[in-house]
Amino acid sequence: MTAKSLDAKLARILADRSCRDFILADAKDADMAYGIAAPGRSPEHHAQEARFRSLDEYRELIRSNVRQGLVDIMLMSASTSAVLTIQERLFDQSHVTPAVRANDTTDVWAAQGGTYLREPSRPFRSTSIDQAMCGKVECRDTERPPGGCPGADLGLYSVTFNNDLTLDHQTLDAYKAFREEAAAKGFRHFLEVFDPNAPRVPIPDLGRFLNDMIVRTLAGVAGDARPLFLKIAYHGPAAMEQIASYDSRLVVGILGGASGTTLDAFHQLWEAKKYGARVALYGRMINNSEHQASFIEHLRAVADDQLQPAEAVRSYHAALGRLGIRPYRSFEDDLRPSDRATAYGGSSPAKPQASPARPTPQPAGTADRPSEPDFSKMSQAEKIAWNRQRWKRILG
Repeated sequence: MTAKSLDAKLARILADRSCRDFILADAKDADMAYGIAAPGRSPEHHAQEARFRSLDEYRELIRSNVRQGLVDIMLMSASTSAVLTIQERLFDQSHVTPAVRANDTTDVWAAQGGTYLREPSRPFRSTSIDQAMCGKVECRDTERPPGGCPGADLGLYSVTFNNDLTLDHQTLDAYKAFREEAAAKGFRHFLEVFDPNAPRVPIPDLGRFLNDMIVRTLAGVAGDARPLFLKIAYHGPAAMEQIASYDSRLVVGILGGASGTTLDAFHQLWEAKKYGARVALYGRMINNSEHQASFIEHLRAVADDQLQPAEAVRSYHAALGRLGIRPYRSFEDDLRPSDRATAYGGSSPAKPQASPARPTPQPAGTADRPSEPDFSKMSQAEKIAWNRQRWKRILG
């Protein structure tokens, strides 16, 4: 089995907080959220025709991106991992670490016509740790670490806090049960903390609320039950610096959110790293790009301090030109920031405030303001209109 770059980078980051190593993940677990739309638009789609890639095509993209070797983690659904990790042994001779989405809270249930995203999140798990590790209901002792585990021994577990005592208590109870089972079975995890998807009361400083909830949640977790790293929405320099500097043993990562412009993707990674992030997990941004291999190549260059965001946009457009691929946007439009959703429910991240060539930090506090609508004050027609706009932002 080939040594994994994730393990080497985590060791160096924990040993030296000034280390410039950066962990990059391709999140190809969208079939646990969007269903048929998860693989993304087919190259053969026309105008508004709802023509999507097949699951087989989606998995072929995963194979290609793993073989490229520029990401450190490939995040998948348990069913896809069973095919690629267990049956095909795709990761045996790769430094890329396979990981599975270990739970699917209700705020990722993005079925066409569904209304689940507007309801406060509830904890739920479709898969099990054993299914992730060996593809069966119950693994044998020889199929567990150390030495065993034909499948993935790393999973993403997500929580969503809505500032509701009853619901957040249920969320924490479910996470406690998961991490105790995971530790007993040798299954590692990283913790995703989504923005509130339907808070009962307004949260004036969202970045501080989430940072406080993360710190409070993990204060009672020790040893091998702790997550390897965090995956959180990027709420700007102040919030990122606050959580990244709090605990030298806590590695902080960001989620990508909806696609937006190419500058959005590169600038978010660049700025988050500047203020302490050491991991980025990009799903929709990679999957909806014109050419995934080239997009990942440029993400890697930004992550490794080889290119500035605007330089990476220019280089990416040049790469598309060499491949004969028409970009979705002009170069000038791709250098502009856009409003994007970070969570499945549609909240937006902080936007770059600087010129594309030399980005500068935002004023403290401006990135932490929530943009969640108050559904209790909206009519049914307004809710429907809002949901349509959210889908346009997510699917493009």
